[in-house]
Amino acid sequence: MDGEKKSAGILAMDIYFPSTCVQQEELEVYYGVSRGKYTIGLGQDCMAFCTELEDVVSMSLTVVKSLLEKYQIDPRQIGRLEVGTETIIDKSKSIKTWLMQIFEEYGNSDIEGVDSTNACYGGTAALFNCVNWVESNSWDGRYGLVVCTDSAVYAEGPARPTGGAAAIAMLIGPNAPISFESKFRGTHMSHAYDFYKPNLASEYPVVDGKLSQICYLMALDSCYKHFCNKNENFEGKQFSIFDADYFVFHSPYNKLVQKSFARLYFNDFLRNSSCIEEAAREKLEPFLNLSGDESYQSRELEKASQQVAKHLYDAKVQPSTLIPKQVGNMYTASLYASFASLLHNKHSTLGGQRVVMFSYGSGLSSTMFSFKIQDGQHPFSLSNIVNVMNISQKLELRHVFPTEKFAETMKLMERRYGAKDFVTSKDTSLLYPGTFYLTQVDSLYRRYYAKKGADDTTVIHANRSFVNGH
Repeated sequence: MDGEKKSAGILAMDIYFPSTCVQQEELEVYYGVSRGKYTIGLGQDCMAFCTELEDVVSMSLTVVKSLLEKYQIDPRQIGRLEVGTETIIDKSKSIKTWLMQIFEEYGNSDIEGVDSTNACYGGTAALFNCVNWVESNSWDGRYGLVVCTDSAVYAEGPARPTGGAAAIAMLIGPNAPISFESKFRGTHMSHAYDFYKPNLASEYPVVDGKLSQICYLMALDSCYKHFCNKNENFEGKQFSIFDADYFVFHSPYNKLVQKSFARLYFNDFLRNSSCIEEAAREKLEPFLNLSGDESYQSRELEKASQQVAKHLYDAKVQPSTLIPKQVGNMYTASLYASFASLLHNKHSTLGGQRVVMFSYGSGLSSTMFSFKIQDGQHPFSLSNIVNVMNISQKLELRHVFPTEKFAETMKLMERRYGAKDFVTSKDTSLLYPGTFYLTQVDSLYRRYYAKKGADDTTVIHANRSFVNGH
């Protein structure tokens, strides 16, 4: 990759989510909750989940191999590989080291980077690391590669329908069609116990749902304030939501995304009410003197702000909600699956437009940043990215599990978490061709993977890989 280091950003993307899923309306019946609690209350349609054959390593192997092949990227041209995840397979060995088997086959062990972990924010940290590397004096002219991978699972109860699973791979380099506006980041970091995983013997988190929503909105307010200030200092004019074409949010569930955009609308009302329509100002004025804490807990403000912001939400946010509503909460992959949805729905008209991103990870870490979108050139064009991701077909080809079978699978996965000395099912009929899958965990906890494919006999072992028998 010759030339100047300008317009660093995302050159290419691919996404993988399991072919197994469960319908949210069927979960409502199975768990005996009121109709619409998950579909309307959470705003979710469907939820993907891993069976015993899949985990964050297998999903990462699948999406990385797919990206390299579909964009015809020589694995020797990868110089940095960063993984963002909060799904801990091993307390010491990074997921990145499993992925190195793909590159070692080509003699490339000279790849910087390891895993970044902080709830759902780890993928953004990994992305920033790669972009900063390309923009730095350490850059050696090769591509960076970012992987966001997670399996979000919850104990049986009210939080279980907010699960999901996916992996996303992003190729990073200069002259990108999806370029960072690096001067305009606004970050908020603080200490909170809203969602955390202190029990290392369990995959399930401890969740304070009400506090988590407050922390999310509080972080959003702070990031938006910093983001606006940096835009205003640089451009010399006041910033508002009207100065961006689209907004993309980390999506634990869609209802929170709706609340979040409405919150930005309310922020603009507080900062510069003249940019808000007169009818909307009249509906928001009763909440003008609420304290911050009061505003986070006011159901009346929540309803009023969503109502007045709905027409803008439909135009600026809704196109990014497809995959999160269909797949669920993907933790580190969630924000970028939302962005993939926007590309899928609007790629033909995105050239020259600005997209604002909000990344949140409990505990807590958050950043608001923005992309400038250009059409790009093949193979790094928006249309080719959309063709490679092939989102519509991936959604259509999924297998919907009965709720009873889903519950049985969750119990099996719970027993298998942290276990050793077992083999998985030999039935791979529900996997897409080209999917990597877990075959066994031996007595020393070493994990073995294989790849499904009619002519592909790749087997990924614990310590080395054998390709086509060699």
